[in-house]
Amino acid sequence: MIPRNQPVINEADIARRLGVPVATWRRRDAPAFRSHVPSLLPGSRYLIYSLAQADAYLAGKPIPALPDGEHRDDLLTAEEAAGILGISPSTVRAYSVQGYLSAGTSVYGARLWPRHEVEARRDHAPRQGKGGGRRAGEPQGPRKQHAYEGDPRLRTAANALTVAHSAPKGRIAAELAAQHGGTPRTWERLLTAAAATRDSTPPVHE
Repeated sequence: MIPRNQPVINEADIARRLGVPVATWRRRDAPAFRSHVPSLLPGSRYLIYSLAQADAYLAGKPIPALPDGEHRDDLLTAEEAAGILGISPSTVRAYSVQGYLSAGTSVYGARLWPRHEVEARRDHAPRQGKGGGRRAGEPQGPRKQHAYEGDPRLRTAANALTVAHSAPKGRIAAELAAQHGGTPRTWERLLTAAAATRDSTPPVHE
């Protein structure tokens, strides 16, 4: 993730700034640099760094902390977007081709999506079956009772509430995230929606 779409730099541009071949920089300087300045996309083949952190390291100054917390302008990888949407990274890429997500933005070769766009897609999930969800320009359908109406994860959240009884919501959310993917924060929202749906359903009298 690139927090808040802040300025970034890759190793080729770092070497270019220092006036050395990138192969020389990677052999001679990169190990120490990487131990102090983490890549913003860990696990990715794209080595991209915060420009502010890279500049501070190269100047021998204290390395500033990255912005904390989630922000609508964060740029997310397919894996991170998949965690929010509850789908696979390959489906995220397919959505970008089919029009359910934009093509994203390319940063030093890495394809990334703004958090606000991914969360908007989550809150207006594609319908199941042929046809998918509403594309841009199509008429708005019936208004949802809540953001997660129709989300298949809602049933999982409801079942977890039934089984867990009085367990703290945060703990339930963390367990669901570990089992099913996504973030604990997303599962907390799903648990809240499931509880509200359950509480608003009138009892059935036989």
